Amino acid sequence: MSATAGQAADGVRSLADRFGLEPSMVVMEMGYDDDVDEDLREALTERVGDLVDEDTDEVVDAVLLWYRDGDGDLFELLTDALGPLADNGVVWLLTPKAGRDGHVEPSEISESAPTAGLQQTSTVNAGKDWTAHRLVSPRGAKKK
Repeated sequence: MSATAGQAADGVRSLADRFGLEPSMVVMEMGYDDDVDEDLREALTERVGDLVDEDTDEVVDAVLLWYRDGDGDLFELLTDALGPLADNGVVWLLTPKAGRDGHVEPSEISESAPTAGLQQTSTVNAGKDWTAHRLVSPRGAKKK
């Protein structure tokens, strides 16, 4: 069986495909707590290896930002996520689904992301309790 067929047969592994992460990528994780989706984390770490924490000095290809209502200012967290992010990197903002504790209103994301210099390009079902919002720097935008 090919790796792709194996991934398709295992729904959890297909999450790594949806996130567009490759084995050579460095991925930083922010906002980890005991409520995160461990199946998703496992699928992503199987693909890229260990996730680095927010104290890293490395340039990262992607950021996984677990964010719940009450976790602080979303704009500030997104700005912090941009610091080590490569020019063509992506921020995956993971928020609890509607009806779950800590649910974040879509309007908060649509207001905070552009203010931080990001635009939302897609949304992915990231498990039973989480939604992932793909945020990128607009084309042609230069990091300061």
